[in-house]
Amino acid sequence: MQSLLNLEDVRRAARRRLPRTAFEVIDGGAGNETTVHRNREAFRDIGLRPRALADTTTRDISTTLFGQTISMPLLLDPCGYARIAHGEGELAVARAAADAGTIFALSTATSYPLEGVARAGDGPKWFQLYAPADRSECTALLQRAQNAGYEALAVTIDTAVGGLRERDKRNKLEVPLRMTPRLFLEGARRPRWAIDFIRGNVGRGGMGIVGPRGFQGGRLRPFRSLKDAGRAIAASARPVTSEDIAFIREQWSGPLLVKGVQRGDECGLLIDLGVDGIIVSNHGGRQLDTGRATIEILPEVVRAVAGRAVVLVDGGFRRGVDVAKALALGANAVLVGRPYLYGLAVGGEAGVRHVLELMRFEIDQTMALLGCETLAQLDSSYVDLRPGFAGRVDEAQTDLGIHPGVFVP
Repeated sequence: MQSLLNLEDVRRAARRRLPRTAFEVIDGGAGNETTVHRNREAFRDIGLRPRALADTTTRDISTTLFGQTISMPLLLDPCGYARIAHGEGELAVARAAADAGTIFALSTATSYPLEGVARAGDGPKWFQLYAPADRSECTALLQRAQNAGYEALAVTIDTAVGGLRERDKRNKLEVPLRMTPRLFLEGARRPRWAIDFIRGNVGRGGMGIVGPRGFQGGRLRPFRSLKDAGRAIAASARPVTSEDIAFIREQWSGPLLVKGVQRGDECGLLIDLGVDGIIVSNHGGRQLDTGRATIEILPEVVRAVAGRAVVLVDGGFRRGVDVAKALALGANAVLVGRPYLYGLAVGGEAGVRHVLELMRFEIDQTMALLGCETLAQLDSSYVDLRPGFAGRVDEAQTDLGIHPGVFVP
C-alpha cells in the first residue's frame, strides 16, 4: 500500500484488481465523458499565489460544518453500491472515515442497511437521499435515518433520468443490472475479487438495497444480485421539484443540503425553501455530459449564496492543491467519491484510510507552502484565475455582477 504515492497510483491498482466491468462502473461517466475530463482539466487554469515570510511551523487543517469539527476539509461523497469494489463496502468506508475524523455521507443505494452502516463507525455521518415518489415511504426512510443517528441529509437533485453510461452498455451491464457470462468470466480472472464479492453477499449481514419500491424503502429483503441494484437505480431516476424539497424540509429536523447544484441563480430559491447547504456537483460527470466543471461553477454559487448557507463541492478532486483551490474560491469543504472507491477496491478499509491520509498530507503540505497556518486564512488572494478559467466564469456570471478578473467570496 505504501508504494501507492498518489490517487492515480491507487486508481491504477484498483484497475488491476477489479474485473473490467466492475472498474468501469466506478470509473466511467456519461456520453463522451467530456464532463469527467473537464472536472480535472479546469484545475490547470487556476494558479496558486503563495505568501512569503509566513511562519507555518504549526498548522491546523481542521474545520467545522454544522457544529461538527472534522480533522480536514475533505468529506466522503455518497457512492451507491460500494460492495462492487469490496465485500465490506460501506461498512469499511464508515470505519475508515471515523478513524480519519471526517464525515461519510451514505448513499440511499447502500449495499448494507443504513442502521448497520451507522453502527460500523462512530464518526459523524450524513445520509444522501434519492427521494421516493411515495411521500409515506419518503417519510419512513427519513425517520429511519434520523433514528440511526445521521446528522445531516443531502438530497440529490440531478437524476431526473439516468445518465448515458456507454461503458456499462458496452460491458453488457444493463439497467436493470444483470450478472452476464462476461462478468462471470472477468470474475474468474480476478479470483480475489470474486471470492470477496461472494463472501460480501452471503457472509457479512448484507441486506438488499432494494425493497418492493426501491432502495432502502419498503420491506428489506436479502441481497440477491446486481439486477436488484439496477432496479433500484432505475426506480430512483425522477425529477425533484421545489415541492419535494419543501416536503423533505418539513420531515427532516437536522441540517438539509441539496446535491447537484450547477448554477448560482437557483441558490436563492433553495435557501428560501430552508436548505442549509449547497453541494456544487455534476455527479462526477455521470449524468449530463459536456457540463461545466464544478470548480468553474463554484465562484458563481459562492457569490449567489453570500454566506447564507454552507457551500461544498465535488468533482475531479485528486490532489491536496485541488482542495486548497476550492477553499480559496469560497468552498467550506470538498467531497470525493471515486478516490475512496479505488482505495476500497485495493485494500478495503485500509485502502480507504490510505486515500484519506494521502489527501490529508497533501492538504497540509499545500497550506504550509502557501503560507497559511489555518484554513480561515485561505482566501481568493491565494489564487490566480488564468484567462481560460476566468473567461468561462465571467461569461456565466454576468447576471451576478462579477467583473472580469475580480472575485470576492
